[in-house]
Amino acid sequence: MVLIMDKYIEQIENDNVIKQIMPFINGVHAYVVGGFLRDILMDKTSFDRDLIICCDDIRQFAYNLSIELNAHFIELDNINKIYRIVLNDKENYIDITSPVENNFEKDILRRDLTINAISYDLNNHKFIDLTGGIEDIKNKKIKGISKKNFEEDSLRILRIYRFYSMTGFEIDTSLIGITKELLTRINEPAKERINTELIKLFEGKYTDLALLKMDETGLLEELFPIYKEVKKIPSNSHHHLDLLHHLIETVRQIQIIYENSASEIKDYLNSRRFGGVKEIGFLKLAAFLHDIGKPSCWTIEEETGRHRFIKHDEIGSKLVIPILKDLKFSKKQIDYIKTLIKYHIYPSSMVSAPDVSDKAFIKFYRKMDGVVIDVILLAMADRLSARGEKVSQKMIDDNINNLKTLLNNYFTIRKDIKPLEKLLDGRDIMELLNIEQGPLLGVIINELKEAQISGDVNTKLEAKNFILNKYKK
Repeated sequence: MVLIMDKYIEQIENDNVIKQIMPFINGVHAYVVGGFLRDILMDKTSFDRDLIICCDDIRQFAYNLSIELNAHFIELDNINKIYRIVLNDKENYIDITSPVENNFEKDILRRDLTINAISYDLNNHKFIDLTGGIEDIKNKKIKGISKKNFEEDSLRILRIYRFYSMTGFEIDTSLIGITKELLTRINEPAKERINTELIKLFEGKYTDLALLKMDETGLLEELFPIYKEVKKIPSNSHHHLDLLHHLIETVRQIQIIYENSASEIKDYLNSRRFGGVKEIGFLKLAAFLHDIGKPSCWTIEEETGRHRFIKHDEIGSKLVIPILKDLKFSKKQIDYIKTLIKYHIYPSSMVSAPDVSDKAFIKFYRKMDGVVIDVILLAMADRLSARGEKVSQKMIDDNINNLKTLLNNYFTIRKDIKPLEKLLDGRDIMELLNIEQGPLLGVIINELKEAQISGDVNTKLEAKNFILNKYKK
């Protein structure tokens, strides 16, 4: 990997956002720092630009710049003087702060990794590399700046593996040692900060390798205590891997499927349904969690020795809720992952049934509304990750081909699938049964939706009769 620095200097100087900033740095010293430079040096696109500005009133500088750029000004942290400018395209933004203790060099040396400590002097048009980060990018190494920096903020331990997931660079052995030493402190930072690092880790190309490294150090179990139980499930006749490695392999297969997919699926997985993180990050997180219900229902048949995990999908969909709540995932994010866990077996069981009809396909698409693509891809990855002695290659090929048919058919007809008509709302049902709002109402609404999806209920009258026959005493 050869870094031609003149090329990158030209790239920075010609960056559209940097060019807009340049007229406003007269009289102040301005540095670009962090991820924008790291990404440029790795020939990647970046939309966030971090600036260190040396001036008397950093807030006023940031606010004035936002006015000049006709952009949105956000006060991220007034105590530590961190401000964000969001440009009108809603994609590019600038974070502006003062150097720690008004000392630029001290600010840089307090960062986590050398690849994140590179800076660019906008006044003198040159790179400043105090920690050897440019050389580490060239040599594909992840190195820390100081053990003290990790002790001051234990979240930085997780950032080691987040950047490993993003880059695939080799982690310096000293960082493995620091991880093991500070392991029990990983849950000290705010859960919101841990959440941010985790979902970025799952978005990376090398998530599976990062998870394996985290397991080697013990970090995985500190973040997800349920994996102490997961690791008790061995390989069996239908799974060539123990449960932990099956889950990690499923994550790897999601990445492989993504890389080999047509542009339509890639575009979908690159979309950002949940804000700043791509869909593929949440799909891989669901893949990593999809079998966490297995330890709770693990049995072994005496006659055959077969390992059984009856209703592990339903159990897992319930177990995941408190885990994700604790990690500050949003309700929409939790519902998404919960749904994928609950229905990850559904696509394969549906296409394996004899004489699958078009009606069954439509029922599946309607039932999985909003996650059709995701749940099919998860089913594919799950199938490809289970190759026990009782599983033939033909079984795998047939299942994958059937799932591809299910997916391709969806892309063909999805525009023609009409949304379900809302036959009765909550108020209608409460009046019909003379009940108050509560959990029962939610159950009835879901049952009515299932009946519509199945085609058993098609009109308002049929909906009323369905509910009355089942619940009217």
